[in-house]
Amino acid sequence: MNEQNVQIGKSGVLSTPLGLGTNAVGGNNLFPNLKDATGIETVKTALDSGIKLLDTAFMYGMGHSEELIGEAIKGYDRGSFAIASKGAQELVNGNITINNDPEFLKQCVEASLERLHTTYLDIFYIHFPDDHTPKDQAIAALNELKVEGKIKAIGVSNFSMDQLKAANKDGLVDVVEDQYSLIERKAETELFPYLRDHDISFVPYFPLASGLLTGKYDDSSVTFADDDPRSKNPNFQGAKFAKIIAAVNQIRPLAEKHNASVAQLVLAWYIQNPDVAVVIPGAKHPEQVSDNAKAMNINLSDEEAKQIDDAFSDFK
Repeated sequence: MNEQNVQIGKSGVLSTPLGLGTNAVGGNNLFPNLKDATGIETVKTALDSGIKLLDTAFMYGMGHSEELIGEAIKGYDRGSFAIASKGAQELVNGNITINNDPEFLKQCVEASLERLHTTYLDIFYIHFPDDHTPKDQAIAALNELKVEGKIKAIGVSNFSMDQLKAANKDGLVDVVEDQYSLIERKAETELFPYLRDHDISFVPYFPLASGLLTGKYDDSSVTFADDDPRSKNPNFQGAKFAKIIAAVNQIRPLAEKHNASVAQLVLAWYIQNPDVAVVIPGAKHPEQVSDNAKAMNINLSDEEAKQIDDAFSDFK
């Protein structure tokens, strides 16, 4: 297993190159019919499979994901894995607003610590930017918590390049979490060079593109019911859907060569991508976590990595 630890930015936080995204652990506002017991078992399976980063957020069930993780990690050595959480959402009169106010972010961290039953977060991300708080002031507040030992690494998510540069004015940002996959590659143009130049790690979300990169679709003629979110997602429609399926089908023989699934092969590509620190696929069931963890056993040659990259070159 590829257990070589990855360092997060300039911090001392270490992780395996594969983590677990936990939006389907307690994220009842995001997915229907989730069972708490299954979510807890999914987290335990991740830790038992050698995965060392659990990625959560207040928005996953409005704190419920954090609560379930807090239950799941009881009995595990807290120093043997990392927890990342995200916050910035404030409930005002029943409505969610985005708030990066320094004092509010400190409250977010304290609330996350309580729900997770832990004394520190390895990573805390500002989940979304607001449109009024100076970003360097928001980061400075998190740095105070870092000095206190309540967080170990500072992250931002969903920031524009200008917002990221403002946030990193004092060189305090350790990690960025943003959308990136083989079919969503805008980050390669401007973001990745900036991150390399400033020793900032990158964690992609939606790495399997809502299932499109798992190999479960092999025919672009499939249709979705009107109440299925995929029916309104342009990636699942028309020529783009057909182009994605064609690219996936190009790499199926390589997956078979490695005795792996397409999903495992794609995850292995991220793991070996020097611009990606940790890839965090989600999972609704423990078996998915066990399957994803096997991606850490796949070693791609440079030629094979390029073959996968070339199959999706139309999306650059």
